[in-house]
Amino acid sequence: MFHSFFPKPKLFFTSGAIWTLACILIWYTVGPQIGAAIGLPPMAPDQKPPIGLAYFFTPDNLWFYLYFTIFVVIFGGIWKLIARDHPWTNWSIWGSAFIIFIAYFAVQTSVAINNWRGPFFDLLQDALARKPGITASQFYLLQLRFLEIGFVGVVLNVITAFFTNHYVFRWRTAMNDFYMSKWDRLRHIEGASQRVQEDTMRFANILEGLGVTLINSVMTLVVFLPLLFNMSEHVSDLPVIGAIPHALFWLAIAWSLFGTALLALAGIKLPGLNFRNQRVEAAYRKELVYGEDHSDRAQPVTVRELYSNVRRNYFRLYWHYLYFNVARYSYGQLDAIFLNFILIPTFVAGKITLGIWQQIATAFGEVSNSFQYLVNYWSTIIELLSIHKRLKAFEAAIDDEPLPEIDRQFIDAGGKEELAL
Repeated sequence: MFHSFFPKPKLFFTSGAIWTLACILIWYTVGPQIGAAIGLPPMAPDQKPPIGLAYFFTPDNLWFYLYFTIFVVIFGGIWKLIARDHPWTNWSIWGSAFIIFIAYFAVQTSVAINNWRGPFFDLLQDALARKPGITASQFYLLQLRFLEIGFVGVVLNVITAFFTNHYVFRWRTAMNDFYMSKWDRLRHIEGASQRVQEDTMRFANILEGLGVTLINSVMTLVVFLPLLFNMSEHVSDLPVIGAIPHALFWLAIAWSLFGTALLALAGIKLPGLNFRNQRVEAAYRKELVYGEDHSDRAQPVTVRELYSNVRRNYFRLYWHYLYFNVARYSYGQLDAIFLNFILIPTFVAGKITLGIWQQIATAFGEVSNSFQYLVNYWSTIIELLSIHKRLKAFEAAIDDEPLPEIDRQFIDAGGKEELAL
């Protein structure tokens, strides 16, 4: 699944993670000083960021674009030398770097919109309070600035969708070519044709959504956590708890991790059940296909037994999804009111304006949603894990390793789906 597309995937991803952490550490420690030394200094703490398209061309943003390019070229160049014979390095290395960059740029559009929210909603509050000096031209100008940001967002979404579609199809092609080169060793695995054609397609398609979203979540945390840390100065008191320094920052992390742990615990059995579901469906479908060409196949007794396995597995799956959905939807409802609940003392004290509240709500929501990656996409992750389990059998056969237990059960049963449901 991975070594067909990425060079030495374990080492590649480990080194990539370490390199990324080093880049982030350097950026937040000596990065501003280096940028200032080359004429691209960061904005002063009391300086308000520009609104609209100009935000993307501030000196500190231009410095980041240059900084990112330098570190990517170093990392990618080393790996191109290490894996010079790997056929997919241009896509797996440079393509991955480009996806990470446009994900970061997409997060920057969210920051630009959040910068816009402050003055717009403060102006709206003043207009509704009938303060003098408010004109329609001020609102029109802010709407124009919003359209500038929106245009950037449209271009990024189009580029992201087009490029990632090609990226994941190349990944699927790499898997397909690799598995077909080993077909003589794989053809005895149950549902081998389905695993090569359908599972690789679904694996690539699901990774397209999950992978881009994961990168966006990480980038959102990198960008919005410092913003939320600074915005916490507007919130001094919390209900019940009282005063906590940088309260919004810590609450966003604690609340999101709680939701992630809750959903992971509630859904811990679902990947295996989904995998078994694919197995019983495949066995039922395979018998029906044989019945199209052979009159002695797909007999009522056999079909009834196979469909009984399908029914039994689905009913068990529904039961486990029942308590999983109780946890998921309950957390979702509480999450909808959590921020406003903790801001009640701040509202009552009148310590923030409408514009600041909008900026806090946006930053808190971005951080919270990023930490809740497992919460928001757990069902899709479950499907991906079940596909991963099926493709692992291919990896085992290629590497002459023991097959996963569930595949050994199938072979020992003589090709019949006799699984402990």
